[in-house]
Amino acid sequence: MKLKVHETGGGDRTAVLIHGIMASAGTWCRVAPLLAARGYRVLMPDLRGHGESPHAAEYSPELFAADLVESLPTGADVAIGHSLGALSLSLAAADLRPAKAVYSDPAWKIGGDANPDIEGFAAFTKRATAEQIRKMAPKWADEDIAAELDGYARWDVGAARWLREAEDMIPDRPVVPSLVQGAGDRRLVPDDLAADLRAKGFAVTQVEGTGHCVHRDDLDGFMASLEGWI
Repeated sequence: MKLKVHETGGGDRTAVLIHGIMASAGTWCRVAPLLAARGYRVLMPDLRGHGESPHAAEYSPELFAADLVESLPTGADVAIGHSLGALSLSLAAADLRPAKAVYSDPAWKIGGDANPDIEGFAAFTKRATAEQIRKMAPKWADEDIAAELDGYARWDVGAARWLREAEDMIPDRPVVPSLVQGAGDRRLVPDDLAADLRAKGFAVTQVEGTGHCVHRDDLDGFMASLEGWI
């Protein structure tokens, strides 16, 4: 599937930013201008079933990854994926061949919940308010909250149903030089997984004091952890 790919910046280097589940390219609203200021052309796809990309009859990590390969240029200077975006990027990296890949709190360790309440959470996203998001994520900027609500309004709940049968999808090795950026809460990148990933050849860092959306909880910490990678 051809995805909607948003673009900003006019530099001679290319950065790809891939959002997580229920979100859209808008999640990068504060990150993209910083990369553009560093001389990047920034490409931000909306995954299938999200943002301005089409909804679909089927969803899976493999299909999300195939869409990225179909919609993005190969050989970007850096590709950064968050959560589901990181999982999708890891499956697409061998074809996209970015010079460097960054996996921000990747959704690789997701097996074990046999019946997530997807419809219940989807119902919440349809009635959520800015004040509710602010209480759940007090560190987020107003722009982040607005982008979250916009993502909620446009995502297809079907894009999450594959989670009911999900298994852990931890890569065997990095196919390009790769940084794993874990959140401070360590739920998706616990210390034992971090050690295993380092043994496989990944660089690993944690941004302390952050939850799953590192780039929203601590933008300065997010950017600082990318030094040498961007």
